[in-house]
Amino acid sequence: MPGLRDEHALEAALARSPQRHAYEPTADIAELAAAYGFGLASDHPFVDGNKRIAFVTMAVFAGLNGHEIEAPEDEVVGIILPLAAGELSEPELATWLRSRLRAVS
Repeated sequence: MPGLRDEHALEAALARSPQRHAYEPTADIAELAAAYGFGLASDHPFVDGNKRIAFVTMAVFAGLNGHEIEAPEDEVVGIILPLAAGELSEPELATWLRSRLRAVS
């Protein structure tokens, strides 16, 4: 597939959230969304766009689960760049998400 750098890294990144839910069923939406974002941003499965894909995946997951991420673009950039650089942990990302997730009706 053009643009895909590492199929196994993509599979691993996408498996993080379901595995988290299976082994930790009390994990909240922020933790499960962070698992997707962390895996995609840090495993770099695509040739380009990993950071954008990581954020969009978290946002779509949140949306599918009745939430939206409310954060200005500069704040999103400020969290995704350190995430991709390995300077932000998955629990730190979950904490950030938890404070910015809003339930939608």
